[in-house]
Amino acid sequence: MERADAARNRARVLDAAAKLFASRPPHEVTMEDIAKAAGVGRGTLYRRYPDRAAIAVALLDEHERALQEKLLRGDPPLGPGAPPAERLAAFYAAMVGLLEDHAHLVLGSEVGRSRFETGAYGFWRAHVRSLLAAAGTPGPDALADVLLAPLAPDVYVQQRRTLSPEQITGALRRLTRAL
Repeated sequence: MERADAARNRARVLDAAAKLFASRPPHEVTMEDIAKAAGVGRGTLYRRYPDRAAIAVALLDEHERALQEKLLRGDPPLGPGAPPAERLAAFYAAMVGLLEDHAHLVLGSEVGRSRFETGAYGFWRAHVRSLLAAAGTPGPDALADVLLAPLAPDVYVQQRRTLSPEQITGALRRLTRAL
C-alpha cells in the first residue's frame, strides 16, 4: 500500500509533468523542470521515475488501459463481434483519437526503439496480429508492425501539420480495405 505522502508526491509529479508536456515539446522538459514544478526533490522524483519517459508512460497508462478494455470487451466494431477488417478500422480510429488527445505524452514516452518496448505497443501489436490471423492474411507477424507504423507518434504529428484527424482516419480505413 502506498503511503499518503508518497501518493501526494506522485499526484503532484504527474500533474506537473502533464502541464509541462502540454506546454512545450516533451524532449525539452527535463526531470529538473518536473521536480521544481511539482515542488519535490530530485531524489523523490528519481526514486519513482527513472526518466522522463517513465513519467509519460504513467500519464498515458490510464488512457491506454481504457482503450485496451474496449478492444477486449467493448461493443463492436472496436470490441469483439465485428469482422477483422472493421475491427482494424475501428482500432485505427480509436488510436487516432488517442494520439490527437495525447500525442505530446506518447512522444514523451515512445522515443526511438523504446516504442517497441512499451507494454501498450505489445498489446497493440498482438491485437493487430490477431485480427490479421483471423482474416487469414498471410504473414501476420511481418504485417503487424507495418500496420502500426502509421500510428507512430512522430508520424502522426508530422501528418497533422497538413491533414485533419478525419483525413488520417480515412486513409487508414482505406488501408484496411486494401488488405
